[in-house]
Amino acid sequence: MSEHEAVIVSTARTAIGTAGKGSLVDVDAFELGTQAVAEAVRRSGIDSADIDDVVLGESLYGGGDIARYAAIEAGFANAAGVAHNRHCASGLVAVQTAAASIISGMDRVVVAGGTNSSSTSPRAKRRRPGTDEVEDWYSPTHRNTAEAPNFDMSITVGWNAAVKAGVSREEMDAWALRSHQRAIAGIDAGSFTDEIFPIEVPRRDGTSFTFAVDEHPRRSTSLEKLASLKPLHPEIEGFSITAGNAAGANDGAAAMVITDGGYAAEHGLEPLGIVRAWASVGVPPAETGIAPTLAIPKALKRAGLTVADVDLWEINEAFASVAVAASKLLEIDDSRVNFLGSGCSLGHPIATTGARQIITLIHELRRRGGGVAVSAMCAGGGMASALVLEVPAPRSS
Repeated sequence: MSEHEAVIVSTARTAIGTAGKGSLVDVDAFELGTQAVAEAVRRSGIDSADIDDVVLGESLYGGGDIARYAAIEAGFANAAGVAHNRHCASGLVAVQTAAASIISGMDRVVVAGGTNSSSTSPRAKRRRPGTDEVEDWYSPTHRNTAEAPNFDMSITVGWNAAVKAGVSREEMDAWALRSHQRAIAGIDAGSFTDEIFPIEVPRRDGTSFTFAVDEHPRRSTSLEKLASLKPLHPEIEGFSITAGNAAGANDGAAAMVITDGGYAAEHGLEPLGIVRAWASVGVPPAETGIAPTLAIPKALKRAGLTVADVDLWEINEAFASVAVAASKLLEIDDSRVNFLGSGCSLGHPIATTGARQIITLIHELRRRGGGVAVSAMCAGGGMASALVLEVPAPRSS
């Protein structure tokens, strides 16, 4: 381990809640992010005075600097904070930025991750240009077009990826079913226990409860149930994206402490993961769902690796078609992809998922004795990011 390697020394995430009706419906992104940042630092055992920066992904949460908010509330007012928005890849890019600052020698200790509350995301309004009419409004990443609606990802991402890669409804439903089955198996086996920290959630009646288990995966789902769901756009011939083979709307936060190799060695910190390379790409918005097939090879090339060198993959199931398409087009063994579920089952708290994927990869590969992993995801507006991670074998106790 060299002095300026970017080394992940602790991780922490909340369990993922179902937006609008789940356990985190009244916990906003600021509180979720604060708790994840504080827990990651607590688990690392480092002196908070050593933290140089906090980098958090956020998306569709109204702007501002949610990372600085979390740093102050967590008791690390000495650390600066910056919020990143690359939509679905925001949490992943936060880790990339932290790693870059460490590898360059500019920072030694950075907390990175993402936080998202779809339950409490603000709904903006504005005056429609050229009129006095007031409209509901989100800031778009690309111009609205028929082939790539800027706020209908079922077309822009899910359906376009399925068409481009020749992914059938049957393939998507089968992938979604397996996602739920893997997530439930992971929950039952305790596979998420080390990565999740319990949080106390207040109820409106003044009581509280502990939330510590991902609640979005469905035990009762089946191919028959998935096949019975109606397409989201029945007016489009052949359209086969449904609520069942798409990611959910979710709440949650994840964070990790990243240091340089020298700092980790000086303080006796065990390296849980080493960031080896990353890459981001842009494509026409209508090709968003297949963008990971460009980001992944670019990141692997920078790491000096090939698809065959990767032990485990996380390719976010914003829609099942995205993960199926990437596996088919890049000839990835899909038994190694999303081994504990992904967006279709665990859910997709937008700005958090990239960091969650890295955390899950770390803990699973440590159980397997170490290895190489890739976390990848598309992002709205015609983007994708991928990160290559090395997980050392755990130190013997």
